[in-house]
Formats: sequence, C-alpha cells, structure tokens
Amino acid sequence: MSLNETERKNARKGEGSSQAPVEVPRFMGRVIPPLDRLLIRIIPPALIVAVLLWVLLSPEQASAAISEMRTFVTGKFTWLFILYSVFTVVMCLWLSMSKVGRIRLGGPKAKPEHSKFAWYSMLFACGQGIGLIFWSVAEPIMLRDENPVIPSTTPAGAAEGGIVWTYFHWGLTAWAMYCVVAVCLAYSHHNLGKTLTFREATVDILPRWSRRGAGVIIELLAIIATVLGLATSFGFATLQFTSGLSSFTGLSSSPALWLVVIAIFAGITCISAIVGISKGMARISSLNSILSIVLVGAVLVFGPTLYIVSMLSQTFGSFMANFVNMSLWTDASITSSPLASWQDSWNGWWTVFIWCWVIAFSPFVAGFIARISRGRTIREFVIGVTIIPTLIVMIWVGVIGASAIYYDDASNRNISDAVSADTSAGLFAMLEHLPLVGTILLVVSTILVATYYVTSLDSGIYALSEFVSAPNKSGPVFRVVLVLSIATVATVLLTLGGTAVVDTVQTGTIIGAFPFSFVIILMIINLIRRLIKRDKAIKQLEKDINNPDPNLVFVADPDGDGAILKEVPGQERHT
Repeated sequence: MSLNETERKNARKGEGSSQAPVEVPRFMGRVIPPLDRLLIRIIPPALIVAVLLWVLLSPEQASAAISEMRTFVTGKFTWLFILYSVFTVVMCLWLSMSKVGRIRLGGPKAKPEHSKFAWYSMLFACGQGIGLIFWSVAEPIMLRDENPVIPSTTPAGAAEGGIVWTYFHWGLTAWAMYCVVAVCLAYSHHNLGKTLTFREATVDILPRWSRRGAGVIIELLAIIATVLGLATSFGFATLQFTSGLSSFTGLSSSPALWLVVIAIFAGITCISAIVGISKGMARISSLNSILSIVLVGAVLVFGPTLYIVSMLSQTFGSFMANFVNMSLWTDASITSSPLASWQDSWNGWWTVFIWCWVIAFSPFVAGFIARISRGRTIREFVIGVTIIPTLIVMIWVGVIGASAIYYDDASNRNISDAVSADTSAGLFAMLEHLPLVGTILLVVSTILVATYYVTSLDSGIYALSEFVSAPNKSGPVFRVVLVLSIATVATVLLTLGGTAVVDTVQTGTIIGAFPFSFVIILMIINLIRRLIKRDKAIKQLEKDINNPDPNLVFVADPDGDGAILKEVPGQERHT
C-alpha cells in the first residue's frame, strides 16, 4: 500500500516535532463496517433476553431441552473434548520449549506492566479463584468413595482418588486450555496490532470472502458466552456468599439478602472498573492472594497437619503417575449403546462438564489474561499461566481437601451430608470443625468469595468491553453500564427463577462451549500458522507496531493489512 501526497506532507510535518508518543500497539486490525458493529451491539442482548424469557416462562421445558443437548454432546463428543484438552497441553509444551518461546509480547522492547506477584494474583483470580472456593471441598468429598483410573483397593485409596481428580480438573489441563486461547489473543493484539477480539485472532485463516460474516458470528458467540457466564456465576457467587454469611451470623438466605449481596458486589466492581486495572483489580487480587495464603496456612497449621502433609506427598505422586491415563480416559464402554442421559456418564458429571465450563469461560478469562500480559515472553507467559497456578491449585486442594476428608471421617460423614444438602457449603462445613481459628476462617473464606468473584467479574467486564467496543477504547462509564447490566440479569435469574433457573442457564451456557470449541481450534491453528510464517519482515512489523515514535506514520487498510511508513531523508520504508 502506498501513501497519498497529503499523507506524505503530514508525515514530513511530524519530523522533528515534539508530539506526544503514540499509544501502542498501533491499530492494524480491520475497520468494522457500521452494519456489522450494529449487529454486534444489538443481537447479543436480544438473544440473551430471549433465552432468559424462555427459561423463566417455561423452566421445565427449557431444562429438559438443555438436558437433551447435554446428553447429545456427552454421548457423541466426549472423545472430542478429551483430545482437545490433550492438544492444549501439547501446544503449551511446544510454545514453552521451542524457539517461539523467546518472542516477547509487545515487541522486543516491551516491559511488563505489572509485577509478577500482581500478575499471578490477577490471572489466578480471574481464572479459578471462585471455582476453588466452591470445589476444593465439594469434589474430593463427592468423589471420595468411587472414581475411575486411580486404584482404590482401600478406603484411603478412594479418598486419594477424589483429591487427585480434583487436581486434574482444576490444575494443569484446565490452565493449558485457558493459556492457548490467551496466547492467541495476546500475540494477535500486542504483536500484530489487532483488536483484542476472537474475530481478529481467527479470521485470517479463512478465505477472504468469508471473513466478514465469520467475524460477526465469532464475536456474537464470544459476547453471549461472556454475558451469560458472568451473570450465572454472579448468581452462584451470591448464593455461596450468603451460605458463608449464614455460617457465622445466623442470617438465613433470602431474596432480600441476595439483592443486598448483588448490590455490594456490583458496587465494588464498578469502583474497580472506574479506577482501572492497575489500581482497582490489581489491589483486590493482591488482597485475594494474601487472604488465600492465610486460609491455607491456617488450615495446615491448626488442622490435621501430619495427615495433610502425608496426603500431599501421596496425592502429588499419584497425580504424576496417573496424569496420562486421566487425560485420555473416555469411559469407552458406555459407547456400546446410545447414551440415555448424560447422568449415566461419569465424564458427563465431571470431566466433560468441567472442560465445557473452561471453554465457555475462555472468552473473558483468556481475553483478560492476554490484556495484562504485555511485556512477557511467550515462554514466561506459558509457565506463568500453567505451572504456577497448577502448583497453587494442588497445594490449595491438597490442604483443604485432605482436611475435609479427615474431619468427614472423624464426624461420621457430617461434611458429606452438608455437601449433599448444599454443594456450596462444603468449605464452611469443614472450617466449623477446625479448632481455635475455625470461626475466624469462616469470615476470611466468606470475604474471599466476595473478592474472588469481584475480580472475576472485573476481568470479564474488561474483556467484554473490548469485544463490544473494539477497535475503540471503552471508557469507565461504559464498563459501569456493563456491570449494572450483568447484575440486573443475575437479579432477574435469582429473584424470579431461583437456583433451579440459574443452574439451567449456566448449563445452557456450558453447552454453548461445543460450537465455540471449533472457533478456538481454528484460532490455535491460525496462531501456529502465524508463528511459522514469522520472518524478518514480520519481526520488523512487530517493532514498528510497538514503536511510540509519533514520526512513524501508519495508514490503516480496511482489510486489516495496514501500512507503516517511516519518513527518512531521501528514502521511504513500507511494511
């Protein structure tokens, strides 16, 4: 692409001037036509309202239809989710161990925007913090008597299997699934100047004639998944917070209390959205990390320390010994006849369900991780997003889960009964058995539910604002509007439909992971293609895109190819 005469004159006028540095990365994405932008803004809320009305007005019919879809996905495509999860782990190994691991997100001169502690805290909080509060007791307890793959010839072996499977479901593989999506978005945005959207990270691999339509569909799927995922999570976080509140105050869970909790969550998130990532979410995430260390450390010290340490050693070894078998286990015997219900499949309850959950939450989790990771090398990024969180997950589950099993045995299955009655109450039921500091930790864990969810909602809002407003930058007012909109959806779900409706919508959102998984596969293939084709010209382009010099003039191309021109006496350079 060449520059016209007016642009050449403007470029020359910029030579030697004291203009402010240009914001980087420079925009190299596609200019979205007004009609496409209108569709992206209008269709998601319309579809979301339609889904909510369907679930609220015909809850039984909606639940049955969604259950049938879940059975179809589980019965026909368990193998696909299993292979996809293994593929993401292999992809992370390649990214971290090959020469592409040396590529720095944001160009060779980019510096990290956050300290490692703040970075780890934010990515962990947005990815799994609230999930661990919920499942670190519930899953080991629910799987303690029966689970596949892990040898369970004794009651102790079965209990070990429950903890090991929890490691597997919330550890390395889940984080690898987040990581590969985040790398795709991060390289596309920070190095190639594309908007931080799934559309721009994917459509390059498609035929040119199909890119516009495919881009709109991809963006619609990402926005709908993000809104419904955040809204239903908002509902469950509210229920879990009130459960924790009830454990030490005696307050009973009611719609009025739900509304107060939703208002508090939304208010804190609005404040964080206004002050920005560096001040708002970074500080709340750091508080999360400190309180988490206090919780896990106190349970280790004041709980059954010898049992915990012994179980940590035993389950770490079992996890490493059985990782490959767990990764590839599809329960092939159930495929000999059509699956009557997803409830007849162990994977339908656990592995497929959780992998769908991770895929459905990938749009906002990966989008936010990509946003805050400028300045990291791909190798550092992959290690930071997979290995470090996995170790945190395993230590957390090993300490909390082992304590739950110990106290469950000591109390004649009291914790098992509590989990059966209310899955979200597992952690609080365990802490009530802890001597000396149990009541204090009940308060700490309840605060953690709130702060972890606020950071999760905050990260989702930042990602969602990118999807909706790109290539324009979203302002704090727009982010506040998004928070209030999602809080409204959560309020409607809880007050009009109750927990059954929230559960139905969340399951429906997870079913949406099935079509979205094909988008992610395309995006990963596109990343591989981009990295393999990375030559000297692309490397120079990455430098130019991340050069803040105002004398470096860029002319956008509607097709997203773009051009960079640097006016140098006697010569011109095009990229």
